[in-house]
Order: sequence, then structure tokens, then C-alpha cells
Amino acid sequence: MATHQGTGSGGRGGGGGGDRRVVARRTVLGGAVAAAASVATAGAAQASEARPARPVREAALWREFAASPFTHPQIPFVGRAGYRAGSGLPRRGGRGLVIDVVRDHGARPDGSADAAPAINRAIAAAGERGGGTVTIPAGTYRIDDVIRIGHSDVVVRGAGSGATTLYATRSLAELVGVYGSRYGGDKSSWSWAGGLIWLCPKDRWASLTDAIRAREWPFEGWTGNRRDAWRTLAVPAPARRGDRTVTVTDARNLRAGQLVLLRLADGPGHTLLQHMAGDGAGARAYTWADKTKLTSYVPYEWPVRVTGVRGRRITLERPLPLDLRPEWDPRLTTLVTPLTGSGVEGLTLEAVEQPQAPHLLDQGYNGLAFQCAYDCWADDVTVRHVDNGFGLIGASACTLRGTKVEGRGAHHPYYCREGSHDNLVEDFTIAARTTPAPAGTQLHGINVEGLSSYNVWSRGRMEMGTFDSHRGMPFANVRTDITVDNNGVHGGDASAGPLFGARFTHWNIRVTNERAGLMKIDGLAPYSATVGINEVREFGQIDVPDFTGDLHTRLEAYGIPEAVRPANLYEAQRGVRLR
Repeated sequence: MATHQGTGSGGRGGGGGGDRRVVARRTVLGGAVAAAASVATAGAAQASEARPARPVREAALWREFAASPFTHPQIPFVGRAGYRAGSGLPRRGGRGLVIDVVRDHGARPDGSADAAPAINRAIAAAGERGGGTVTIPAGTYRIDDVIRIGHSDVVVRGAGSGATTLYATRSLAELVGVYGSRYGGDKSSWSWAGGLIWLCPKDRWASLTDAIRAREWPFEGWTGNRRDAWRTLAVPAPARRGDRTVTVTDARNLRAGQLVLLRLADGPGHTLLQHMAGDGAGARAYTWADKTKLTSYVPYEWPVRVTGVRGRRITLERPLPLDLRPEWDPRLTTLVTPLTGSGVEGLTLEAVEQPQAPHLLDQGYNGLAFQCAYDCWADDVTVRHVDNGFGLIGASACTLRGTKVEGRGAHHPYYCREGSHDNLVEDFTIAARTTPAPAGTQLHGINVEGLSSYNVWSRGRMEMGTFDSHRGMPFANVRTDITVDNNGVHGGDASAGPLFGARFTHWNIRVTNERAGLMKIDGLAPYSATVGINEVREFGQIDVPDFTGDLHTRLEAYGIPEAVRPANLYEAQRGVRLR
């Protein structure tokens, strides 16, 4: 499997050319990109004391990307990932309605009584009045039920993750019921779904939990339990990945500010899946038809906000993630009423400490779940002693900032699945477990699966876990500026297909135990890039590529992550102007 080593002249098969040609093309973006690169460089980690300092250098792949940021063959454009296309989170303050759970609803901050009813009443009251802030003062609050955020524009705010603690006494299996898998077997879907703080639109949450109680295991995303809750708004003309303005047959159902769903179907030739894998020879030769779990994720559904309508031409908040080809029946459709503008801030959710369950049999002592949520966030939130930490389930454009998973060890500390796109996880920590892992359990790490795309994990410290590409062919995701003790494993059924689609990028990764698996991906991921990783070696779980032939991957600054510039790919991309 050919790997193209990045040099000053670019790599073979990477769409690059000599330095002079790359630098000339780079002027298309002017000073914005250069300024962004310098900002990201300013925060770079110092070189390891164990070796001589290496001269820093701007990566050749960065220069290539700067020349064609929306269509680069190996590096995705993720500069608008997160809340409000990467904007800062709302400033904390007393804007609008403020409801205090102690003062206004009688919650006890000493853990002596169940505070969940008071907290949920406060959240519902704020939501029914159009939004507001629910404050939870310092203290410990026992919760014997799920905390449900089902209305838009509601913020639940503690006094800080070191001051406000919600102590959860019951699991989701106890509170909602047994949750089997829609793919059969004896697995518990609480192993990858739901949260004891659950941000999900009110009606969608009711439909999901009703289906679970009826043992009719649902699809979990934007178009309902059977993926049939949508109607066509407009049909776009053919367009290319990276385009932000598209022409539609009739724009009368569209307006600026509207959230719509781009829906792409596939045919018997599986050309859409091939496109997600880079349209290479290996993707064309791959056997797709028997990957029944993977094909169940199609159609691809991508939520996006319309920012402008002019005649039949519409402008989108973000560039297109894929080509629009007639054979995929592209449509802009409705979606379930989303949760938008809601967040959780400044608290710790601690579950009653139970031994970690055997793999795939979690009972649902889970942290936060964002489901059918768009432009939502968590900030300064810690979860402790959980089965699964922070979940993105059919969620898009959300930001998790300053979050931490700690305690006895989790199955999925972070997971991103069921078609979740354009999310940002930054300044995150997975702390070392406080008790040994019981036999029969698994630790994943930062998970992504289920055709999820254009997500970013940035500025992280992982004292355990791995980069869990969990099959289901996620594509166009970025992990950047992360230190990791790579001691976890990835999961995923064979029926879920490839570990990676195209345009995965690992940029400035420090692997403390020197294990290569899922870190150095130039031998695994098609049309992808590994830039700035320390020297690693294969041991533990070892994978082989899913696709045959030339993978058209890129490797640059191997062994010298401290020398690569920009040091943080996402922060550098923030300076790229949308066209």
C-alpha cells in the first residue's frame, strides 16, 4: 500500500506540485491563512527535553491545503466545525429569564433528596417561556431520574465543575428500560446511546423512549425512528464538494436562517460509498453489498443552515461535504424539529460507582448525550464513574469545550455516531482510570462511526484510550494537537465496513507509549494524512487496510511533532475565508 512521504515538493498522488507552484497558488487565500497559521503556531508545545530541538517548519501539506482548502484530496476543511460555525460560545451571564433550582423550585444542595424533579421543572419552565438560564448553585444534588433538556435556547448552568455536582443514582436501563440493538443479538444499546443528562428535542425524546419501551428498536437520527419523517423542500442541481452556493429547481420553500437536511441516497453500484472513500480503485473494487450495517446508514443525512436565498441560488453555512450527483437523488428536506441554542455549563455529573459492565452490556450510567441537536454545547463539564461519557448521536454543529471523563473507567469516553457532523471537541481530557479494568470490558477512547464526517478533536489529553475509528466508514474527520497514551482498542462489526473513509487527518499527535495503532494511519486510511507524529511501532491491536492498491495517503514530519507548523490544524483553518 503506497504511502507518499511529504517533502518540500509535495507527495506523489496528493494533488500537490513543487514548492514554487504551491506557494503561488497559496496567494488565493492572501494573508488570512498565514495569520491563522501563526496564531496556531504560537500555542505549540515545546520540543521534548529528551532530544535536541528541531527547527520548526511550515508543513508542505499545509501549503497545499492553503491553495485549495475546500477540495484538497487528503485534508478536509473543518474550519467551521462547532457551535455557530466555530463562533465563541455565548458569554455567561444573566441574560433573559433566570430560574434558580434552589430558590425557585426547592432543590436541596446537600444530596438529601431527589433534585431531578426540581431541575426538570425549572428546565421545562424556561423552555416553555421561549428559553432562559437554569442555575444550579454550588452543592451536591442527588438525581434519581434523567435530566432532560428538550426545548431550544435553554442553558443549564452550575457554579463550576468543581463546585456543582449532580449525583446520579440510577441507570438508563432502570429509568427507561432494556434497550436492545436494531441489528439483533443480546447487546445493550445503552452501550452507545442516551445520557443521564440528555439534550434532545422534546418530541423526539418521547418517540425514542416510547419505541424503546415497546421494544421497537429505533433509528436515532434526524428523520425519525423509521427514517421516514421528512419531505422534500428543493432539489439541488449537480455541485462539487466544497461549493457553498448551489442552484435548486424551486426555492420557494427555503428561507435564510432555515435548518434543512441534505439527503444523498445510493444505488446498487454503491457509488456514493465509493465517493466517501475517495473514488479510488480500491473503493471501486471493495465488496460493499454484504456490509449490511454500513448500508443501513445510507442515505447520508447532513443538516445545514441556509444563510441566503437569491432567486434559485441558495448559500449554505458550510461548504458541501460531498459532490451532488443526480445518481444519488440529492434533496434538501425537512427534519425533525431540532434542539438548538441549548447548553450545559459548569458542573460535574457523577454516577454511583458500579463495576464496569462486560463489553456491550452497559446499563446506561452515561454522562451527557446530544441527540438531534444543532448549535448546542457543553462547557466546563466533568463526568465521573460513567459507562459512556459524552455522546453525539445524530448531532451536528455542537461544541464540547473543557470537558473531562474521569473515575473508574468508561467504555466510550467520547462517542460520535449515527451521522453526526461538523462537531468540535476541544480542550478535553480522558483521565486515567482509578480502578483496574474488570475482565471482559473494553476501552475505546474518542470514537467516531456511522458515516459521521467533518468532526474535530482538538487540544486533548488522553491518559488512556485510543482514536477509535469504529468502522461504519466515518470520513473527513480531524484529530489535532493531542497527547495520548494509546492503550485502548477500536471496535466495530465486520458488517459495518471500513474503519476509515477518505480525508482523515491526524496532525500533531504525541503518542506517549509509542504504539502505532490508529495513530499513524498512512497505511490504513485512503486519501488521508498523518502529519507530525512521534516515532511509533506496531504492537497490541494491529489492523490491515480495508482497501487494496494505492491508498494515496500522505505522511509528513514523522518523528517530529514538535516541529510541525501550524501546530493545530483546526485553529489554522479558522482563518480560511469562505467563498
